[in-house]
Amino acid sequence: MNNETYIDFCFMKKGTGEFLNEIEALLKELFRGKRLNWYLEEKAVEDAWMVVAEIKGMSDWKSEEEAIMFIEDTAPENFWKYLQGYKLFVYPASKGCNSCGTY
Repeated sequence: MNNETYIDFCFMKKGTGEFLNEIEALLKELFRGKRLNWYLEEKAVEDAWMVVAEIKGMSDWKSEEEAIMFIEDTAPENFWKYLQGYKLFVYPASKGCNSCGTY
């Protein structure tokens, strides 16, 4: 069953260059086969570049812990080098109105 998934990542890198394109490639590799979409915003911060990634969609992860385990097992080295922070929510699909799960 697919569950609503929301992830925010903040990546930073010193220097100049095509940082947004590099993050785009990392996310494509990391989330290959997942039904997730993202919006990237790049900003110059003093002598560094920052990319904020807002990711949302449907995933087969049942919890935040399961999503984190997937990322820890799958993310390439550069992902960890650039990652400065994240926020992650997985909302499991439920039957009915969420109060009793019956209807």
